[in-house]
Amino acid sequence: MIEMKDVRKHYQNFDLKVSLEVPTGTIVGLVGQNGAGKSTTFKSLLQLIRVDGGEILVDGVDITKENAKETVARKQNIGVALSDSGFSGFLTPQDVCKILKGMYHNFSEAKFNEYCRRLELPMTTKVKELSNGNKAKLKVISALCHGAQFVILDEPTAGLDVVARDTVLQLLRDYMEEAEDRSILISSHISTDLEGLCDSLYLIHKGEIVLSEDTDVLLSEYAVLKVSDEEYNSLDKEHVLKSKKESFGYACLTNQKQYYAENYPNMVIERGNIDDLIMIMALGGQ
Repeated sequence: MIEMKDVRKHYQNFDLKVSLEVPTGTIVGLVGQNGAGKSTTFKSLLQLIRVDGGEILVDGVDITKENAKETVARKQNIGVALSDSGFSGFLTPQDVCKILKGMYHNFSEAKFNEYCRRLELPMTTKVKELSNGNKAKLKVISALCHGAQFVILDEPTAGLDVVARDTVLQLLRDYMEEAEDRSILISSHISTDLEGLCDSLYLIHKGEIVLSEDTDVLLSEYAVLKVSDEEYNSLDKEHVLKSKKESFGYACLTNQKQYYAENYPNMVIERGNIDDLIMIMALGGQ
């Protein structure tokens, strides 16, 4: 279990205040606009930046209070692929394999080579000559090849075509099935990737978590009500989470789709998704 409890980080023009948890054996998605705080959350969790308050717990132990030796040992069990990091352009995937072998006690060269074949990654091409998609593949592969119990992936499918994205997502599913004690925290701007992969989702906006939900609940019980101004004024808003003004009237996000379907049979009700969460929860005004 990974937990962030009231973790705070202050910058001149931005404040992070986040609480979330990643239970063992699950894939959790973190979604939000650019600049919402996803990368800062990841870096706080990885202790790449010093937080100003709160607790970061791994199986109940606050890792912000551990010593340097404990930190090194713990990071052997973490796999990371951040959107704003990468390898030297003069290295080849073959070189990266050798470097990782020296870094991680449980690194598997055979697994690295298998993943490269599966994702059709050229082993002897320099990183600077790889496409953006192949660079993304290399980061994901590098995060998985030492059997990490906890994996953090920031935009892992960015730059990949549909086929490559599907292969990477299946790779993550297979990785989780290999051992029961693994967990993944992942962000992506491609909502369908997370909808088909994650057990639960957190929406972050302006540095704070504004909604958390199980993915199956989101897809089955959430909906967008599209109503005119007149319909909005007479609407029972008890189960409306947030509304956004539109040219036609209002788009209203609800987690009680059945209630409105039964009580407003002529209303336009559309299935909810992650994009709706971001657009209405983050940008809605009411």
